[in-house]
Amino acid sequence: MFSFFRKKSGPEAPAATVPEPPEPPEQRQRWVDRLRGGLRKTGSSIAQVFTGARIDDALYDELEAALLMADAGPTATRHLLDDLRRRVRERGTTDPAAVKALLEDALADLLTPLQRPLEIGRSGCTVMMVVGVNGAGKTTSIGKLACHLAEARQKVLLAAADTFRAAAREQLAVWADRVAARGTVDIVSQQGGDPAAVTFDAVTAGRSRGCDVVIADTAGRLPTQLHLMDELKKIRRVITKADPQAPHEVLLVVDGNTGQNALAQVKAFDAALSLTGLIITKLDGTAKGGVLAAIALWARERASAQPSQQRPLAVYFLGVGEALEDLETFNAREFAQALLGSTP
Repeated sequence: MFSFFRKKSGPEAPAATVPEPPEPPEQRQRWVDRLRGGLRKTGSSIAQVFTGARIDDALYDELEAALLMADAGPTATRHLLDDLRRRVRERGTTDPAAVKALLEDALADLLTPLQRPLEIGRSGCTVMMVVGVNGAGKTTSIGKLACHLAEARQKVLLAAADTFRAAAREQLAVWADRVAARGTVDIVSQQGGDPAAVTFDAVTAGRSRGCDVVIADTAGRLPTQLHLMDELKKIRRVITKADPQAPHEVLLVVDGNTGQNALAQVKAFDAALSLTGLIITKLDGTAKGGVLAAIALWARERASAQPSQQRPLAVYFLGVGEALEDLETFNAREFAQALLGSTP
């Protein structure tokens, strides 16, 4: 789930990667089963396309409609269909079931650049800024992430910088209490305080207390709320004042049920904050999981347009429910299989 870094001894020694203990295969399989169940509506509609006996224009037309219905969007749908036709020609495939397998390969290849572990400790205390629209599951995702970090013996500090929403601070405190049973977690908050000031205090405190990770919760807002987006920019600037190398991660929490609107959110928040990663939530019962293909294609174009100006975008985690174990790392092949209703 994470890549941890520890400093080797010596004044100029480089950081050393300390891999997290491998996840038990049965635990991962339970998670994959939950993901497949969550994406069943999308997978069943696409799988029906391959029940025929012929590979012809009608099959591709039906597949195009199914991908559009899954909210892959016109650009990603066209990309996948062109890639699929090329693979079919090169392989000389005549079996619809084999075509479905080739589509899985095409989708997995498109998604693979988004698959990277979240790095902790490369620059000392890792500072994460978490943003998103109201109702995306931002605070809940922070709580789950803090739990995973605490279980990995990381000292975590939460910044309750969502000072606009009633009970936001209390919600984060409840998560902090739950996490405390699993490891070291503290919280910095102020009643009605300025969000940027709360975040500055948290980053400063995290560094002085020797914390491994500081996670800043921020108020949910729509990208069209320009004055609130400006507040997020201010928080980002203030974090940099507290730690010139921070924030090390700017994570956007996206509701997987919002379809193409999710892509619009990614673009808008990235333009304002230069995102480094995504957490896709609520993939339980959605018929719109194809939007991840659209996000992947946009991320590829973003990387090509500005190869040296910003880090490639990653999808770090997927969420399929409210339980702690329902937040797991993103795997491109697993997601492609779940989205297409394929058997691993």
